Amino acid sequence: MADDSIAVVDLDRCQPDRCNYECKNYCPPNRTGKECITLRGEDAERGKPDQVRISEEICLGESCGICVEKCPFDAIQIVNLPSELEEQPAHRYGENAFSLYGLPVPQPGGVTGILGPNGIGKTTAVHALAGETVPNLGRHAEPPDWDAVVDAYRGTELQDYLAAVRDDEVSVARKPQYVDRIPDRFEGVTRDLLEGTDERGVLDRLVDRLSLRPVLDRALEDLSGGELQRVAVAAALARDADFYFLDEITPYLDIGQRMTVARLVRDLVERDPERSVLVVEHDLAILDLLADDVHVGYGEPGAYGVLTDPKSTRVGVNEYLSGYLENENMRVRPEPIEFEQHAPRPVVESTPLVDYPDLTWQYGDDGFRLEVEGGTLYRNEVLGVVGPNGIGKSTFAKVLAGRLRPDETALGAGVDVSYKPQYIEIDQPMRVDAFLSTVTDDVGTSYWNTEIAQPLQLERIMEQQLTDLSGGERQRVAVAACLSEEADLYLLDEPSAHLDVEQRVLATKAIRRYGESQDSTVMVVDHDIYMVDLVSDRLMVFDGDPAERGHAGTPQSMRDGMNDFLSNLGVTFRRDGRVGRPRINKPDSQKDREQKRAGEYYYAPEDS
Repeated sequence: MADDSIAVVDLDRCQPDRCNYECKNYCPPNRTGKECITLRGEDAERGKPDQVRISEEICLGESCGICVEKCPFDAIQIVNLPSELEEQPAHRYGENAFSLYGLPVPQPGGVTGILGPNGIGKTTAVHALAGETVPNLGRHAEPPDWDAVVDAYRGTELQDYLAAVRDDEVSVARKPQYVDRIPDRFEGVTRDLLEGTDERGVLDRLVDRLSLRPVLDRALEDLSGGELQRVAVAAALARDADFYFLDEITPYLDIGQRMTVARLVRDLVERDPERSVLVVEHDLAILDLLADDVHVGYGEPGAYGVLTDPKSTRVGVNEYLSGYLENENMRVRPEPIEFEQHAPRPVVESTPLVDYPDLTWQYGDDGFRLEVEGGTLYRNEVLGVVGPNGIGKSTFAKVLAGRLRPDETALGAGVDVSYKPQYIEIDQPMRVDAFLSTVTDDVGTSYWNTEIAQPLQLERIMEQQLTDLSGGERQRVAVAACLSEEADLYLLDEPSAHLDVEQRVLATKAIRRYGESQDSTVMVVDHDIYMVDLVSDRLMVFDGDPAERGHAGTPQSMRDGMNDFLSNLGVTFRRDGRVGRPRINKPDSQKDREQKRAGEYYYAPEDS
């Protein structure tokens, strides 16, 4: 194989007891007597006998690809590395395993972002920077020690940092990616967890800024996703560390809460210029506001990942969206991700699906009360639903779906509803394809594959167990399950959570296209402004007092809806002049003040 190619065998997928070694038997070098694909021998730890290994020296590379096509379990990837990639791996997990090229550079007194797809080594990089993994420089058979690693990075910005890691002079605080798993790892109430992290004496201020005081004496298992996210952020920022790693700070948070978290992180580094923060984030608006610079990640998920040298945040985000990295001369996506440059699409009222009445819902005699003004849902439209957390959006979706009124839906018996809840509960001991077959009779048809499976990138996970899926994979399966049912109205509550930027765009397009092709109506509840902007025809805005009362007006145009929503929060956006993406204005900046005076909170253009 050429030096710029690698072979990857996913040992979790390789199932020799269920195949006839098609990869080995059809391999052209093997058929000429060479030992290209051989057997590893029985792996007692995995319980899988005689899985395969591939000799990268003998393999013909991606131009052959016969073993990739013949493997019935999609366990093999033969990947041509970019010709521009001249460096050796920072870390490789083993023979025929994932490789990471490049490491991010923590900046004292600054916030460094990582932007890129899931599965390209962001967590691997963090383990190395935290000293939990010694980067083996690709020499997995004879791993180097820390002295050799530091020597390999001599003369680079990373040399001093890695030397400090080697000498145990770096302390690390980490916020986990999947906050919904916190109750499984920590029993007790919120107060107990947070008080154990208050190493800087700032817990009271964090609790107040993040509005956590009402939940301090509640059991962690009773907290919502948004509450768990804020608890996790507070626990990480309360620690006294040199290096803070924050893995996805926005899932389940509304735009106001996202802004608060971003300000707290900025405050951390501005108060102490010796601290470094590394943030992995898929909400581009928040990353743009938060980070001083970004490393753009690209590659083949599960096979290899590359982290570029740092770029200014604006340049990095724009290049990532355009699909072309200029300094690296690398195209990472065939088509750019585009945003509308001008005002949103006009409202075209088509055939009404249903007129829904004024709705009222209350939890108990003195509990949360929701009031919704009646309106009309139209066929072939996507209605975006926005508002703060705890204001009744998910309650409204559950009422429409009949989850809170088990005998009827608020839309009447003639409207079929398919519903994806905010918190995904698909933990049945079954494979993904088997699960999806329970909600549709069309799994496997070319139409379903084209309109749902391919855009949601389901092909490589169809044979995995539901219990083994990551948060992003579970999200895509749940969206697919919702869209696979025959319905008049598709309700999707926070479909963007744990999806990377490209997955969000693909999911958005799949949701719009599928609703149109089925002559159906789609309602999307989400906090990602980019996704709401891309997917919606009209907007429904919720306001009120979180956890006490909520109110929703009738659906309105995107311009009016966005202005109402953002004016309630005091947040303004502008459009980047180059790619048209929304960017948050810094609070009380000249642009922020100008747009507030003009009453244009979202669709104002940017000069440059």
